[in-house]
Amino acid sequence: MRLFTRLAMFATALAFIVILLGAYTRLGDAGLGCPDWPGCYGHIDVPNEHHEIHKANEAYPDRPVEPAKAWKEMIHRYFAGTLGLIVFGIAILAVRNKQHPLQLTGVPLFLSVWIVFQALLGMWTVTIKLNPTIVMMHLIGGFTTLSLLLWIYLRHSNSMVERRGAIVELNKLHLPALLGLIVVIIQLFLGGWTSANYAALACGADFPTCLGQWWPPTDFREGFVMWRGTEQNFEFGVLNNDARSAIHLSHRIGALVTTLVLVWLAVKLFRYKQSLILNKLAVLLIIVLTCQVLLGIANVILSLPIGIAVAHNGVGALLLLTMVTINHAIRPRSEAL
Repeated sequence: MRLFTRLAMFATALAFIVILLGAYTRLGDAGLGCPDWPGCYGHIDVPNEHHEIHKANEAYPDRPVEPAKAWKEMIHRYFAGTLGLIVFGIAILAVRNKQHPLQLTGVPLFLSVWIVFQALLGMWTVTIKLNPTIVMMHLIGGFTTLSLLLWIYLRHSNSMVERRGAIVELNKLHLPALLGLIVVIIQLFLGGWTSANYAALACGADFPTCLGQWWPPTDFREGFVMWRGTEQNFEFGVLNNDARSAIHLSHRIGALVTTLVLVWLAVKLFRYKQSLILNKLAVLLIIVLTCQVLLGIANVILSLPIGIAVAHNGVGALLLLTMVTINHAIRPRSEAL
């Protein structure tokens, strides 16, 4: 069991790194740095010899080799592949330890199937040339993997078990905590859709207004068409600015709603004086939420510098992990399925 718990903890940290690398790849316009999958121009690494580059350029004349972009893509794949192998290892250990009364088996087995689907999404992201729906699903798939790995670790960790307080009182927090988690997930969807459609700068460097107006021209119908086929190249986006503005404003409105809901949840947690853990999680929630809001604003007014944009993705992942931890902390071990 100790090996299983440590492996789950390591996999959670690695999944977080994979999300950061994925964000860096996407924001660095390297999502098609390698036009094939799982290799790169037919190689397990990036072509670097003159004859290799020449052959690759002949094979993909519309996508000549750009080593910097290709390496971003391949490093992301290396880390993601390693994570996949570790997830399979966790599933195997879960089956081997299934006789243990506290061993979780359902989630690890589901995650081993999920990681295969996530790999397929990674392949389709390349082969369907950054289709926004596939890109968003791949991003959300990464967040799902991260969340499930943390849940597995928390389920097998002894922290948060002895100081939960009265179960009856904790039951009153179930619905607010679940609502907070759902709101964060929806906001991550909106953020993924904004990124996948290159709408992060649809309002220019204008905040809190957008293009000098509180409500500029928008086209929500066009902005939220969820499938646009597989034939065209979606790199750098295919939408007009009215559609992108609609997406961007939806993400801003979502951020406001998320902030209000999570502040409300944090107040409820902090008022629960019987549990020091929940009080600390309330403070952590406010800190992470504040950082995320400030990073989002900085992305707009500074015109999406890649460091801040990647940090915005990373802190978004931390916000999700905080909500997963809160939901775990208010449930007895018997409920943490």
